[in-house]
Amino acid sequence: MRLAHKRKVQAKLQKRIKATVANIVATKTVKPAVEIKVAVAPAAEKVVASVKKTESALTPKQQQVLDIVANNAEGINPKGIGLAAGQEEAKAASWATGALKKLLDESLVVKEQLAGNKVIYKAV
Repeated sequence: MRLAHKRKVQAKLQKRIKATVANIVATKTVKPAVEIKVAVAPAAEKVVASVKKTESALTPKQQQVLDIVANNAEGINPKGIGLAAGQEEAKAASWATGALKKLLDESLVVKEQLAGNKVIYKAV
């Protein structure tokens, strides 16, 4: 990728982020009554909202990997995750590892070391 193109793309992203932040600030100043209604909501709904925020920060690939791991309660290896996602057998493990690293950082999955170099992942 050319450096000039990369700078141009980054500048567009910064403009988009600044516009989004400006819209959020404007919305908060215009509607203070809505915030009061949200504060009245039960605590259970706030917990669900925080979980949804974490999932929304994930990419579709990471979300797909998380769903596959959650469906396998006994644990699943990276190759099994890739195959369940429909990847080729040769590329399945490497396809899943990038998303698994992010999920480990977010503490959404747990890595368990088995005998030798075998690893399985389980949902938290």
